[in-house]
Amino acid sequence: MINVYFAAGARMWPRYREPLAQALAAAGVEAAVSEAAPADPAAVDYLIVANGGDVSDFAPFTGAKAVLNLWAGVEKLVGNATLTQPLCRMVDPAMTESMVEYVTGHVLRHHLGMDRHILNRDAVWRPETAPGPARSRGVTVLGLGELGSACARMLAGLNFRVTGWSRTPKSLPGIRCLSGEAGLAQALAEAQVLVLLMPYTAETENLLNAERIASMPAGAVVINPGRGPLIDDAALLAALDSGHLANATLDVFRVEPLPAEHPFWAHPKVTVTPHIAAETWPETASVVVAGNIRRAEAGEPLLYLVDRGRGY
Repeated sequence: MINVYFAAGARMWPRYREPLAQALAAAGVEAAVSEAAPADPAAVDYLIVANGGDVSDFAPFTGAKAVLNLWAGVEKLVGNATLTQPLCRMVDPAMTESMVEYVTGHVLRHHLGMDRHILNRDAVWRPETAPGPARSRGVTVLGLGELGSACARMLAGLNFRVTGWSRTPKSLPGIRCLSGEAGLAQALAEAQVLVLLMPYTAETENLLNAERIASMPAGAVVINPGRGPLIDDAALLAALDSGHLANATLDVFRVEPLPAEHPFWAHPKVTVTPHIAAETWPETASVVVAGNIRRAEAGEPLLYLVDRGRGY
């Protein structure tokens, strides 16, 4: 019998208890899953974790074959020196669908200028605000991983002029893909709408700083459902105040929940959403976890294994 420790926290356990049991059974895996701290950590075969979970010291889990994260982001785990076991991030089809819906909705909102009409309490008739077709709008997606690539494909399907940028070269049909520092400069220069979907690493912290914001077209919009530290907050606020940027829609922040006194809350050009762009759904995430446990038990390579050097 395989021993699985659900260390993602007591708050999440009620939502995962049944889906995990069903997914493991469907995968043909006989496992005992418990949310209780084990009396013998060395007897645990797999740990299921999430940010803010129950384990910070992984050293006692000497028999663990893998640590399986329920979140896509692993930045708080890769820096943990005690976590030497194989670490897998979550790639969940439902999470990808949710991110695509969030990004597409907000890109269309800004492209169509919907706020001007939804919030028009002055009864002003403004036909001149009609947008051009989607093909007239340049949208740049920074980060072409699972989530970024899916969003880029959907936006291109709506006829937006989509440019994707990644650290290393990639190719996506119908999407102009750039890479490297020169590619980043070109991608930002044409980003009337900028979508940030990069992982948080030492290299990506404050990637969108004052200099790079200044290189974007006047009146551009920033949408960040990726990671809060990708943006220099002070530089973003300064660009909004000066009018260089028209709006920022932010779903992730350096500190969460976002403190009530943070200027983002009251800024008229900032939309704050409470980290809801891509929720992990227990029913689908459990299938991913169970599938990886089955693979490990069968001696097959783990899916979504984290590259410690890259940080994701």
